[in-house]
Amino acid sequence: MPAKIYYDKDADLKHLAGKTVAIIGYGSQGHAHAQNLRESGVKVVVGQRPGGANYDLAKSHGFEPVSAADAAKQGDVINILLPDELQADVYKNDILPNLKAGKILMCSHGFNIHFGLIEPPKGVDLLLVAPKGPGHLVRSEFVAGGGVPSLIATRKAGASASDDDMSDESSDVFKIGMAYAKGIGGTRGGVIRTTFAEETETDLFGEQAVLCGGAAELVKAGFETLVEAGYQPEMAYFECMHELKLIVDLFYQGGLSYMRYSVSNTAEYGDYRSGPRIVTAETKAEMKRILEDIRSGRFARDWMLENKAGAPMFKATRRRERQHPIEKVGKQLRKMMSWITAKEVD
Repeated sequence: MPAKIYYDKDADLKHLAGKTVAIIGYGSQGHAHAQNLRESGVKVVVGQRPGGANYDLAKSHGFEPVSAADAAKQGDVINILLPDELQADVYKNDILPNLKAGKILMCSHGFNIHFGLIEPPKGVDLLLVAPKGPGHLVRSEFVAGGGVPSLIATRKAGASASDDDMSDESSDVFKIGMAYAKGIGGTRGGVIRTTFAEETETDLFGEQAVLCGGAAELVKAGFETLVEAGYQPEMAYFECMHELKLIVDLFYQGGLSYMRYSVSNTAEYGDYRSGPRIVTAETKAEMKRILEDIRSGRFARDWMLENKAGAPMFKATRRRERQHPIEKVGKQLRKMMSWITAKEVD
């Protein structure tokens, strides 16, 4: 069944009138939500610890940041926009003691709620409004008069995950969620109804199997194959890393068909002939195993345990990956490209 999509006409900012929205965390999403809501006439309080760049950024944008606890105390609608691995502790220590019946607990990614790391007290509804784009795009599109398409999910106080309702448009929490989506510009692009489970599981799967994990491993494997065959690393970088953006941009603009329309017939023929030899039935079977790790909660458990141990494997892998030859040759080649604003990480 096609998703139902809501637009500006389906939302009314009056449902946030007289309410304070607390934005916990002034990072990528937080800065965009806070500014867009304020400019939509919504009262906003920012919870951001002092001493960091995000605190200074909030100050420079005209906010007076307070602690997460104070923001939760003031907020009627409380959106936790911290990194996944930090949310549960901040919730337990700072937000939960300041929740009471009638408040709404929000997120823009359902990881902690879906996997039971955050459980609201009695009388507190749950709401998810998730723009499908990074915060800087949420902000720039709003300023330009547009908006980034978003997702919305709701759960009434005391309900279980199986009770998430994708059809009820009459509940107060849904109306408030739509007002929030309108306040950040989401209804200009369109808002799709989903559930906490669907948003969380599809987001994690896409990151791991395709967008980050899958794409990164494919690029490295292609680079290594050419270099091991005796080709220059610079040539391998251009063909397997640099030009990927050209193809992804075509995907972005018009899907697979537009990419195939735009490339040469030779490239299109190679696509049909060789692509299925790379992504095989076994690749898809492994994708299904990855999805099961996500759906069962195994991935979430392992990630939380890794962080409780100080993230030794995560940090070691990050260091090792940054030393891969494709990273070294790429850093040199990007210096030749004046049109790229290079973002180098040591």
